[in-house]
Amino acid sequence: MSQSYNFTHAICRAPSNSIVDGLRAVDTGTPDLDLFRQHHAAYVAALRATGAEVTVLDPLEAYPDSVFVEDAALCLPKGAIAMRPGAPSRLGEAAEMVPHIRAAYGEIAQITGPGFIEGGDILVTEREILVGKSARTDAAGVAELRTIVSGWGYVVRELQTPPDVLHFKTDCSLLDEETILTTRRLAASDCFSDYSLIFTADGEEACANAIRFNDSVIMPSGFPRTAEALDKAGYTIVQIGNSEAAKLDGGMSCLSLRFTPPG
Repeated sequence: MSQSYNFTHAICRAPSNSIVDGLRAVDTGTPDLDLFRQHHAAYVAALRATGAEVTVLDPLEAYPDSVFVEDAALCLPKGAIAMRPGAPSRLGEAAEMVPHIRAAYGEIAQITGPGFIEGGDILVTEREILVGKSARTDAAGVAELRTIVSGWGYVVRELQTPPDVLHFKTDCSLLDEETILTTRRLAASDCFSDYSLIFTADGEEACANAIRFNDSVIMPSGFPRTAEALDKAGYTIVQIGNSEAAKLDGGMSCLSLRFTPPG
């Protein structure tokens, strides 16, 4: 059973009222909070439909971006790590997540700095951990992560997120042990030369951030040609509204921490 996409648990956090003040690279409008909550509920339901146990944490009004829980921690089969987000307004989110991860893992590691690293820049495959440096993840953060996970037997490969792309996983997702969904602009760097690739359709690059969660590939709705390509490739597609999270640079992977507790 694949450890990179078969999970028994997930943690999500309900959107806060303050999410309308969340960070965004480009202002495309204020998120509709009611619609965001509807989309989030559908997302949680899709995770639970696979048989996973999903914990939905209470909103954190002090942290508008805290619905994007993936940036706060990295959960691996051999251990969990609290991240150190690169956006100053998000630094406290990792500390808020620690008790919930510790409940599942026991003792956990922490990125202490001075570097920064966010979960959105980390793609875990069966053979390695790919980390893209970005505006939110720097070389020092990658180095500290490598030091921690090397003790667990993981190999880290440091890459570069394309200019003007927020996170490495904004442009890619794991589909199975050997296959990655990616944009052409990211694949052009040859970072996935040892993998099979499925490209997002032209004009549909915004759906590159999907998640393989057990038997489902959960992707944002509104990208029919990419969905058709994934369907033809044999994947079970679940499409979820993401229009409001997208206004805050959020995607499918951002909204959950996915893991199987050790032991």
